[in-house]
Amino acid sequence: MSSVDEIKARIDIVDLVSETVKLRRTGKNYIGFCPFHTNTRTPAFVVFPDSGTWRCFGQCNEGGDIFGFLMKKEGWDFTETLRYLAQKAGVVLEAPSPERKQEQDQYERLRGLLEEAVIYYRHQLIQTEPGKAALAYLQKRGLAPETIEKFELGYAPGSWDAAQTYFTGKGYSSNELIQSGMLTERTEGGGYDRFRNRIMFPIRDGAGKMSGFGARILDPNDVPKFLNSPQTPIFDKGRLLYGLHLARKPIRTEDQAVIVEGYLDVIALHQAGFANCVSPMGTALTEDQLRYLKKFSRRMILALDADAAGAKATMRGLEVARQALDRSGELVFDARGLLRNEGRLQADLRVTTLPEGLDPDDVVLRDPDEWRKIIEGARPIVVYVMETLAASLGVDDPKVKSEIAAQVLPLIEDVPNPVERDAYRQRLARLLKIDERALIGTPAPAQRQGRRPVQVEPRKEPGGLEGLPTKIDQQGQAMEAHCLRLLLRNPEAVYTLDRVLQSANLTRFSPQDFEGADHKAIARLIMQSLEQEQVEPLKFLADNVEGSLQDLMQILQAALPYGEPNPNKLNDDLVRTLLKLRLLRVNEGVRQMRFMQEDLQNQAESALAPYQELIGQYIQVRGRLEAAEKRSYEFE
Repeated sequence: MSSVDEIKARIDIVDLVSETVKLRRTGKNYIGFCPFHTNTRTPAFVVFPDSGTWRCFGQCNEGGDIFGFLMKKEGWDFTETLRYLAQKAGVVLEAPSPERKQEQDQYERLRGLLEEAVIYYRHQLIQTEPGKAALAYLQKRGLAPETIEKFELGYAPGSWDAAQTYFTGKGYSSNELIQSGMLTERTEGGGYDRFRNRIMFPIRDGAGKMSGFGARILDPNDVPKFLNSPQTPIFDKGRLLYGLHLARKPIRTEDQAVIVEGYLDVIALHQAGFANCVSPMGTALTEDQLRYLKKFSRRMILALDADAAGAKATMRGLEVARQALDRSGELVFDARGLLRNEGRLQADLRVTTLPEGLDPDDVVLRDPDEWRKIIEGARPIVVYVMETLAASLGVDDPKVKSEIAAQVLPLIEDVPNPVERDAYRQRLARLLKIDERALIGTPAPAQRQGRRPVQVEPRKEPGGLEGLPTKIDQQGQAMEAHCLRLLLRNPEAVYTLDRVLQSANLTRFSPQDFEGADHKAIARLIMQSLEQEQVEPLKFLADNVEGSLQDLMQILQAALPYGEPNPNKLNDDLVRTLLKLRLLRVNEGVRQMRFMQEDLQNQAESALAPYQELIGQYIQVRGRLEAAEKRSYEFE
């Protein structure tokens, strides 16, 4: 029995849910008001003790097991939930190696040191004379006492050794203070306080564990303006987001994350009720940060100030991110980088601009409704770039039109979705007031008398009915891998998948849906596991996988970054992914046939049959996929 199964066996779902939800028995099940949305009239939240699951039949329309309940309720990921429930159930998870345990013990000691540092800096802010200036500054920025306490803000004295003296007196070594990032090491040995005469912002990871500090100057003559903890075993600014431990539940609730620039921006927005805001701690927003945010929501908005979003900065950011900025902590707008992340993560990244000269905290303190409207007006990255360039450069000069098109078209080609690419090209053409064909290399219909039309080679990107990208094989391989990843978790999902396919008059699932030889071999093994009856399918897979496929199997069976899906979500994801995969293959066939159509027109009508068949397949698969996108399947 796995640890997860053992935990489910030991913890009664009714007892767990009853800790926070008032339930009453109805037949063999229990009902109550859903804790995830406002409802006081009709109880729509049902707990099923027999299956150990729950479901909301109201606004949420979600369900799951004890893991899913806690993940949604607390905003935890699967690993955090597993640890909590294991402790609650008395299940011992796999013990780490002695070396790993020693390393973890050292990390916990460093975190303990940082927790004590939070108390130390808060005392300096609230209880000491030098801290009064820092406290007055925070109050001047509009922060209430309860907000200052909630975010645990503090003050670092202007001394070179005050913190060092205090913590060595509590039994911490100079080496531990250096490892925690609180001391800067001297070349001749020893160290001195890294943070001096600064407002201190404790930085916690997504689980709320202390990782380091951010610090802002009080004396305008000090440099740099912002100073973070250095890279340490527990502080990696490329993986952390300030305020996430407080924002992740609101992000889940609102299904949207807003990324702003500074610590004080995050704090002021939370104080005003916009608690789905976080901030990076460097000059670039990393894919690791976006990937972690995606655990809570796929919808993300990047809020730029007017300076960072100017036309020159935008155009510089189209190719490479700015590595050196005029002021520390400024968000980088790297349009191509953000688009690539958006495609890889399958997220919805949008951009919005603040009024000139104002930061988010200025806006929200002046008028919360103004901030709400700014966020509601966020635009997709490509739209933001084209409209920003058009507004700043104008579109009357033909050379300017050409310059804008040259900047924006590469971005459009980076968009993975063919429908979106087509829509963006149409929008750019309308914005520049030109014929859309000028953007895709097609000659205008009107030709000068006596001149020979220019022959344009058919474009291979985009091509087909929806403009397939040139990296179709990579897309197909990724979809194939995802299908297998889901099936290896529940091979019997094939039966549900086949019912959906047959209801749309489509062929059953088979290894022929895959082009990769290794993927096809694993798909064949999955089908064999269902055809035999001697052992459970998962055991059959483990016992019969070839040595050459074992590494791939381990990769496909690795824990998903967003947590394990419940059966309904797994089935739904599997149906959508396979339909998209088939649509991709049909599109590729249509694309190839399209370029042959002119030659085929001169041949017998039967020669067009493959093309007509592909068109029929396209219509069938596309119709089923559109239906799948509009609703979620309800599986028994």
